[in-house]
Amino acid sequence: MLTLLNLLSAIALLVWGTHIVRTGILRVFGSQLRNVLSNNMGRIPVAFVAGIGVTAMVQSSNATALLVTSFVSQGLMSLAPALAIMLGADVGTAVMARVLTFDLSWLSPLLIFLGVIFFLSRRQTRAGQLGRVGIGLGLILLALDLIVHAAAPITQAHGIKVLFSSLTGDILLDALLGALFALITYSSLAAVLLTATLAGAGLISLPVAIGLVIGANIGSGLLAFLTSSLQTPAGRRVALGSLLYKIIGLLLVIPILNHVASWLDSLDLSPQGVVISFHLLYNTLRCLIMLPTVRWMANLCNWLMPDKMEQEGIARPRHLDRTALTTPSLALANAVRETLRIGDLVETMLNHLLEVLHSNGAGLSKELRRLEDDVDTLYSAVKLYLAQVPRDALGPKDSQRWAEIFELAVNLQQAASIIERMLGKVQNQKTAQRHDFSESGLQELSDLHAQLTRNLRLGLSVFVSGDRESAQQLLREKRRFRAQERRLAHSHVARLHKQVVQSIETSSLHLTLISDMKRLNSLFCSSAYAVLEEHESGALRVEIMGGE
Repeated sequence: MLTLLNLLSAIALLVWGTHIVRTGILRVFGSQLRNVLSNNMGRIPVAFVAGIGVTAMVQSSNATALLVTSFVSQGLMSLAPALAIMLGADVGTAVMARVLTFDLSWLSPLLIFLGVIFFLSRRQTRAGQLGRVGIGLGLILLALDLIVHAAAPITQAHGIKVLFSSLTGDILLDALLGALFALITYSSLAAVLLTATLAGAGLISLPVAIGLVIGANIGSGLLAFLTSSLQTPAGRRVALGSLLYKIIGLLLVIPILNHVASWLDSLDLSPQGVVISFHLLYNTLRCLIMLPTVRWMANLCNWLMPDKMEQEGIARPRHLDRTALTTPSLALANAVRETLRIGDLVETMLNHLLEVLHSNGAGLSKELRRLEDDVDTLYSAVKLYLAQVPRDALGPKDSQRWAEIFELAVNLQQAASIIERMLGKVQNQKTAQRHDFSESGLQELSDLHAQLTRNLRLGLSVFVSGDRESAQQLLREKRRFRAQERRLAHSHVARLHKQVVQSIETSSLHLTLISDMKRLNSLFCSSAYAVLEEHESGALRVEIMGGE
């Protein structure tokens, strides 16, 4: 019982170490990884080499799978290079298995010791987070060693020896058992090291060891597929493609298994060295052969696992990946993209408002109410998502960005409510009371609407880019809008003085719409202040309050 408990605790330590490494790397290099993966991963060979490097660094193909599926789910990279990275991850795992056959017992305590010092002394700095990564790497090395040692007494049990002796080289049965090893140990690397230990102890023959190694690879694919269950369909397709590649590798090696076993047995290597060498050779050749087919595999996975169609009329968040919450930089990037979706919906509502100004547009009332419901749904989702971001893990810049996202989401939700009320007022005036705007009044409202739409687009651009010159331009547009609004109000009063009947009938509505557009413009231009307040005086906040 104690042996089993030791094995389970070692597996739990491996899972925890993998989690620490993944979150630490994303917190330190999250922005750089996003840029690299989104800009430089169109070339398949580069993606393949990146997969080898990342897996060698985090010492877990499962951790690499979690990273890649998260990036694909967020739309930061396409499926084909993601599959190339996963092929590279398989080679990286084999390389690390070879490295871990050397005596690295000194490395684990050193990484943990230095990591704790850096993490506790400089927690909120880059050095502190790198210390966190060092702790995770040390725990992974320690856990892998503990798994192999904890499993050794189990393999000596009489029942287990009988089980191993019953394995006669049936590759399908051996592969199934190897996959089970990988699932139990939560690591194909640990399963391969355990298989090498069994071969070195003479408990299994070489053909059985080969089958266990191939099965361990399939087990890692199953692990990635199971852990991607909470991802979007795009993310799950990465794990599906990787699993299919591993199954194809099994099918390809079945006809030549006996020849491979005979050739390996002729080598002047220890049984443990033969297993590790086969693992490296098999993964390298399999991945290189399949690398040119990643685009075909991507098409197959897209066909096997298509995106779910959204129910019409119900907006659902697309970018709020819950698995990214432990990595603030990625979580904030997700919230930005979802907030921009809200901005697109608000612009659509503005366009519907213009249609109603020029025509009765009775059928638009239902559509616009639906759009407002969509805005409310996405706003609530963004708000709850931001609330789950760990605030203590945010640096000063991320904290400011968090506040900017929340403020813009609130402003856009308020703008949607104002537009919905404006449309109701217009329809009531034009349908219930049968009153129309004068030709001059309608043109003025249309011009003001066009300027308002431009300011919304510029405000969203400033929110994304943080460009200071664009923010200053947005403030100039805000002042120009206010001057235009006052001029149009005076122009309307002049028409009243001339006794223009249509202007008299729609006077109250005309002035109310101008006032509402002024409020909308203030909401759309607020993103400029977040950019400029770092460079300007506090008078900016006074100005925005005066412009409401």
